Amino acid sequence: MQLTSVVTPFTDDNLQLLSQIGVTHVTIRYPGKGLDCLMAIKNQVEKFGLFIAAIEGYLPIENIKLGNAQLDAEISEMKELLQNMQTAGIPFVCYNFMAGTDWVRTKLDERERGGALVTGFDVDQAEQAVSLSETTQQKNDGPISATELWSHLERFLKELVPVAEECGVTLAMHPDDPPLDRFMGKARIMNSVEGFERLMQLVPSPANAICFCQGTFAEMGVDLPSTIQRLGPYIKYVHFRDIKGTREHFVETFHDNGPTDMYAAIKAYQQIGFTGPIRPDHVPQLVGEEAGEPGYTMQGRLHAFGYLQGLIEAARREQNT
Repeated sequence: MQLTSVVTPFTDDNLQLLSQIGVTHVTIRYPGKGLDCLMAIKNQVEKFGLFIAAIEGYLPIENIKLGNAQLDAEISEMKELLQNMQTAGIPFVCYNFMAGTDWVRTKLDERERGGALVTGFDVDQAEQAVSLSETTQQKNDGPISATELWSHLERFLKELVPVAEECGVTLAMHPDDPPLDRFMGKARIMNSVEGFERLMQLVPSPANAICFCQGTFAEMGVDLPSTIQRLGPYIKYVHFRDIKGTREHFVETFHDNGPTDMYAAIKAYQQIGFTGPIRPDHVPQLVGEEAGEPGYTMQGRLHAFGYLQGLIEAARREQNT
């Protein structure tokens, strides 16, 4: 498995820090159109012996989801991105299909162990929900049905998957977070295991794959190890995190302080032969980081990597005995 991290803020110091603790790959946010910016980031990353595993976030796909007049321009921009990723040697793009918003929370300062700050969601306070993505800005273009979303997704995949195949890039779908049936008047479709199985059959291809976000699948209430086994051939990218609660009411946790058997999850990844990028997702904000980006500060990430490395090593040794 490729130990992979986001880098926030994206500085040389943080890149060096990740290199020092054994991380080999990073995930970057879409920097905008053109190859030059992408190559500049690639050169910055490689100075520290790291590689870019994936582009994730800030993608130009919000109008594709909504199916409005701007979708053709976004499809063209995404095709250009895939071609630029081929040139830069970046193998994965992680996206979601939540229309009108991105991952949302109703509270950004829930208290975890030692007073660390984590995010939480309460469906009864949905009117207070905060979209934690700068690209959506709570796009409110009216209601949208599941049938419409599936239609827009099918068009997206039929346009993009052939280009992704040619470019050697894999499209990895992230679940809806939270995985509700509807949110703010819009349907959600990537909210169940069956939805992901339908996704894989929509346009069958090695370039059409799953980003298995453990926290979001935990919100669905599924058994994680058996679900990893069930979706195994299609899991190409992993977000490693945990939550306490249900899709309607939950809080995030330290990676070692939630209800999920994280060791069993790691063993399941090994059993399916997963060797792709795995990154600790949303981390608690530790003391001194209260003003940082919720879920994406750095100190908690160091703890998460140490825990993840220990689990991987233990599972490897058990497998070899």
